[in-house]
Amino acid sequence: MITCIAIDDEPLALKQLSGYIKKTSFLTLSQVFSSAKDADNYLRNNPVSLIITDINMPDVNGMEFIKKMQDPPLVIFSTAYEEYALEGFKVDAIDYLLKPYGYNDFLKAATKARQYIEWREAAVQAGNNSSDDDFIFVRADNQSVKVMFDSILYVEAMSEYIKIHFKEGKPVMTFMSVKLMSESLPAKNFMRIHRSYIIALDSIAMVRRGEVELTDGTVLPISASYKDDLQKFIDEKSVSRKNTKE
Repeated sequence: MITCIAIDDEPLALKQLSGYIKKTSFLTLSQVFSSAKDADNYLRNNPVSLIITDINMPDVNGMEFIKKMQDPPLVIFSTAYEEYALEGFKVDAIDYLLKPYGYNDFLKAATKARQYIEWREAAVQAGNNSSDDDFIFVRADNQSVKVMFDSILYVEAMSEYIKIHFKEGKPVMTFMSVKLMSESLPAKNFMRIHRSYIIALDSIAMVRRGEVELTDGTVLPISASYKDDLQKFIDEKSVSRKNTKE
């Protein structure tokens, strides 16, 4: 079961959201709040796996509330403003619900959260981050597809799906968040450079201001929030910099 809280300053919206949570078999509603401040006080002593929160609230904006958390759980934003979707991806929200939404939309978002948690737990159990495994399985076209790490060129986020581009062969689409995929890949071989892209480090051909070109000629943007990590990798591999230090 996934423990969660719901936050919305609109009573009717909060009632509807609570009903949807209770209707969903794999969710457990721990508490509801009409204020992000009250939710923050609760979370200090009552950790949960998922927060479903409105964004526009009078006391504390839901987006700012999540940004200030040091180690936030999974987040699904609900909002009447579509323009907030892009900002939600920047804080790695698992999904967002555009008001007014029905139960099918809610269930789809909740299922993404469940999938993420199941994959994360499986990765920990298998010790993927420290083992010698060189592949993972992903679901595509109602079957499990084996993906070798060294065959991946880059990964592209496409709404609730990701597209895995290979050095050779056709790409594979799978229902998964880019955050989950990032955590499933070995950090020594892959790096997230944008909210929508993960690249294989051995596929970098050149790095220019604000973009990276891969060995097949694909050019991808580098976002400000990830550029320092990529620059650190480049500096560590830079022969010229090493010679300067010597």
